[in-house]
Amino acid sequence: MTVVWINGAFGAGKTTTARELIELIPNSTLFDPEVIGGALAHLLPPKHLAAVGDFQDLPIWRRLVIDTAAAMLAELGGTLVVPMTLLRQEYRDEIFGGLAARRIPVSHVLLAPAETILRERIAGREVPPDLPDGEARIRQWSFDHIEPYRAALASWLTADAHPVDTSDLTPYQTAARIAEAVNSGSVPVCDIVQTPEPTAETLAAGVLLFDEQDRVLLVDPTYKPGWEFPGGVVEPGEAPARAGVREVAEETGVRLDDMPSLLVVDWERPAPPRFGGLRLLFDGGLLDSADAGRLVLPGPELRDWRFVTEEEAAELLPPVRYERLRWALRARERGAAIYLEAGVPVG
Repeated sequence: MTVVWINGAFGAGKTTTARELIELIPNSTLFDPEVIGGALAHLLPPKHLAAVGDFQDLPIWRRLVIDTAAAMLAELGGTLVVPMTLLRQEYRDEIFGGLAARRIPVSHVLLAPAETILRERIAGREVPPDLPDGEARIRQWSFDHIEPYRAALASWLTADAHPVDTSDLTPYQTAARIAEAVNSGSVPVCDIVQTPEPTAETLAAGVLLFDEQDRVLLVDPTYKPGWEFPGGVVEPGEAPARAGVREVAEETGVRLDDMPSLLVVDWERPAPPRFGGLRLLFDGGLLDSADAGRLVLPGPELRDWRFVTEEEAAELLPPVRYERLRWALRARERGAAIYLEAGVPVG
């Protein structure tokens, strides 16, 4: 079972190409995530929908795309061809990481016509005749998203996806080129860590590492959105502090000589479909400039790292994770561990 994800700007011809592609890849099925967005329009309150500019911004849409793709492959097997624009890297991380957690590999293809050709195609794009003002709205939507597409190209998209220049290709020719590239292995499976979905509450240990300016180390995982502390899930029979030391070595290449001291115990409440559990933060101490210079990140798991101030961390971490960090820093100042529930001190 596998997924071929066809990415590209709005109006690049993804869906037309996908329809041609399923005729060329044996035992393949088309899954258009647009249908999830259409269903949510009937399922969610209008006020909830009005609060977002794009259904991709809804966490429920991203979860349903993952779950629906997995369910379709479990039912049908073979290859799922998915035509969908993904221009935000954190959404790519969440969706591809969710599929990887279900042991579903993703081949990521980018339709990349020249911008002049793209604009011509958008201008000539056919739209459903039953949509009020549909032609103007859909075309304007596509034109408005050329700049975000250009920004994604400049930052992460070309490094992540296999590009196919479709400037002079018909949809069938594009599909034939993709099928050939997929079958030959020219389109590699996305290099993303496979983190199994938990089936119960988990115990996780994170370690705070500091530089000589007392800034804290954060890492950017490839398999989920948002920045994080070095660390991970404690394995059965493993001591939490030792799990933190192990994860730091695996993720960054830094080997801690001493066991880190406990700063925070935080109970993360279940929020379906997530199970929650205990989250521990330990003080891994100071990394001098020589240690920091030896930081090494494994490609499939972490994309980047940086030392940040508490204020900078607020811009990078999800709110509950930031609260966990904030109280861990207070515990470090006071020399006493703090118990939290969902990032809030108790007792």
